[in-house]
Amino acid sequence: MSLAIPDALSFFRLSCGRWRSQRSQHHLLHRRAEAGASFIVVEELHKGDERLAAIATCNDEAAERIIGGCWVRWSGSMAWDRAGESHEDQTMFGLIPSDETGRNGLLLRDRGYAEKAPVAGQFRMDDENGLILSTDYEMMSSLERFWFSGPNLRLRTSTVQGLSNNASFCIETRQLDDAPRTSHDETLKDRNLSPFGW
Repeated sequence: MSLAIPDALSFFRLSCGRWRSQRSQHHLLHRRAEAGASFIVVEELHKGDERLAAIATCNDEAAERIIGGCWVRWSGSMAWDRAGESHEDQTMFGLIPSDETGRNGLLLRDRGYAEKAPVAGQFRMDDENGLILSTDYEMMSSLERFWFSGPNLRLRTSTVQGLSNNASFCIETRQLDDAPRTSHDETLKDRNLSPFGW
């Protein structure tokens, strides 16, 4: 059973924090599954933040339409990684609701999940309060669904179709320890963990 969450912005706020992620990625072409692990940090971006304005500009949208968003950084590894290969990156999201419920609308990113360029996709919340993100790129498309089975446990499925066809399932656990935290420039690669971000 998922948590009762009123709108997408509330979903993003509940996602803020530090997460350990365990990932199973299924490569459909090879008919094999690959395991991975991750560390993810999610921070809220409030309406009016200059970073949200920058996302709006690169997606040709009006900044005042964005009601909020988040900044996600991750560092991770996968079982099939070659020597020296790492999975570290960051991205930002901005939400533009299409109605008063805030459960549907436009999701702006400074870079995409499947391609590294600014992209606008769609978000909607389903009847079970899961958040569904769909994005079409020039050469492929992605579909992701996130849901909470408790305040500190988030689950995620994703599929990518196009040049690369794969499906993933992630179990993400919120970190509640009192370990000291650094600034926004915290280096994730120093942790023996890994994330894949949204």
